[in-house]
Amino acid sequence: MTLDHLQTDVENAARDLGDECTVVLDAETRNELALLSAAYGTDDPAELFRRAIHGLFQRQVETGNIDFHLRSEYDCTYDEYLSGMTFAEMTGQQTPEPNDDRRYQF
Repeated sequence: MTLDHLQTDVENAARDLGDECTVVLDAETRNELALLSAAYGTDDPAELFRRAIHGLFQRQVETGNIDFHLRSEYDCTYDEYLSGMTFAEMTGQQTPEPNDDRRYQF
């Protein structure tokens, strides 16, 4: 797969997710969520889910784990995804097709 496949898969996943997502909780997750809700003083579990996703995403980027998975599946890295060009395209080995839609600021 390629950088273009990744872009298509990200767009499809975002469309499929929509604005809401239902999650089934096991007992451990429910208890952890309840403790976090109490600790952070929020009655909105959605806020904690958003924080959790942001935290997980940031950790995966910082540790390079996301690059490992992207390289395995799409033969590209997160930096290549952000720039919209592969390393080969950046170094002039290939000619890129301009696409500013995938530029994302972390």
